[in-house]
Amino acid sequence: MKIQPLAVFLVLCLSVSAQENDPTSGRRAWSLEDCITYALENNISIKQVELDKNGSEENLKQSKYAKLPNLSSSTSQSFSWGSTIDPITSDFVSQQISATNVGLNTSVTLYNGNQLSNTVSQNRLMVEQNELYVQETRNNISLSILEAYVQILYNKESIEVAQNNLDASEKEVERARARLDAGTIAMIDYTDALSQAATNRTNLISAKNGYAQQIIALKQLLELDPTIELDIQPLDNRLLEGQLIPSKQDVYENAVARMPEIKASEMGTAISEKELDIAKGGFLPTLSLTGSLGSGYTSTNDLTFTDQLDVNFNQRLGLSLNVPIFSRYQNKAQVANAKIGIEQSKLQLQSAKKELYQKIETAWQNAVSAQEQVEASRAAKEAAEESYKLAQRKYELNALSTTDLVVSQNTYTNARLAYLQAKYLGILYSELLDFYQGNEIKL
Repeated sequence: MKIQPLAVFLVLCLSVSAQENDPTSGRRAWSLEDCITYALENNISIKQVELDKNGSEENLKQSKYAKLPNLSSSTSQSFSWGSTIDPITSDFVSQQISATNVGLNTSVTLYNGNQLSNTVSQNRLMVEQNELYVQETRNNISLSILEAYVQILYNKESIEVAQNNLDASEKEVERARARLDAGTIAMIDYTDALSQAATNRTNLISAKNGYAQQIIALKQLLELDPTIELDIQPLDNRLLEGQLIPSKQDVYENAVARMPEIKASEMGTAISEKELDIAKGGFLPTLSLTGSLGSGYTSTNDLTFTDQLDVNFNQRLGLSLNVPIFSRYQNKAQVANAKIGIEQSKLQLQSAKKELYQKIETAWQNAVSAQEQVEASRAAKEAAEESYKLAQRKYELNALSTTDLVVSQNTYTNARLAYLQAKYLGILYSELLDFYQGNEIKL
């Protein structure tokens, strides 16, 4: 009797644990790893390219089966009147005829310029290419999630900055009102405080809206229901000062060797070369083996239906050779188009490498710039913070106008936002460079 309650307790514990590990349960914030893992399983774009890959696998399977003999059956029933040829006996008769034909037919291509084998090879390459397209799409979704995740972190801290500014400005409005009532400041100082508070309230609304927009973008990448609450985990206060930025050329060389879009473009050239081999096969003869089994019944014969099927049973085996002589330029056009396709695929490979280099160049330049800006913007933020604190003390002593206090607060706000922007851009582009070198996205 004591075992049953214990079992129930264990089941409940396991259920709670499973819900806590499920990001969609709403029990905890999503980490970057949670987002990427969930998106790779649920994103529609990934599912679409996976279906394309499945289709290419079916095409490969069909091209392999094309080498096998086909088999078909046929049955026909005919009625004729007057003078005609008996379809079973081939006798000329002048009477009503009821005839039945049954048969099995098969054929197999023995040789057709290696077109069947080359088609199998080409479809196999297409399967491999589609697998690379799946990897490319998974990478693109992962990078999009990284960008949205970092942007959300920036917007989240921007909300905190805007909220602190609003709280400070509202206190300044209260102090300004008290001083106005006491006659120690002019009305313009009070209205400046009100204006700054209104501006800060607008900035807070804008920051919250920006955060909400990025949350929507991330939900769409994750294919989440809009009603699901989504919150993400903050970083462990990791900054990028002092991190070594790898050589741009090293990053590019590693990326060319690893990125699926480059391998897919290289595969495209191989596929086009196979297309040329297939087109050249159109100039060569086609040799086929055919065979059939058949029998029939005719009403002109006095034998029974079963007996006639036995008597009229026939077998046929034959070879057919088709030699192309003039195809109205069709084969030449296919060869020419295949050669054009090879050149186009080579250009596509160059374009893919060029585009990859541009992405790496941009990421590298931004990473270097962000690393330099982090230290500078942090120093500017700290200086602006000290200036703002000093301005607040002067304002409390009635030694500083409201306008000057507002200027100091805005300077401090801009410095904080510039520091946040540099920090998160540094994180983003540093992760991009790691990714292009074959490392997993992991904050």
